[in-house]
Amino acid sequence: MISKELLEILCCPETKADLVLDGNSLVSTDKNTRRRYRIEDNIPVMLIDESEQLSIEEWKEIMKRHGKATD
Repeated sequence: MISKELLEILCCPETKADLVLDGNSLVSTDKNTRRRYRIEDNIPVMLIDESEQLSIEEWKEIMKRHGKATD
């Protein structure tokens, strides 16, 4: 599990946007890129080339679940 302290330090390597912990992944709060980074063995894989770009609908659902703005 990613600690709260580490989550506060980490940011999206592409946009420097904040991240939210969603299950076993970190999701960027940036609406334009909508990147999801996986976590393997409690280590976030913060490589843009290995990230997934979420659909706008899935991204909005995740942001709402975490109380983040979607505008």
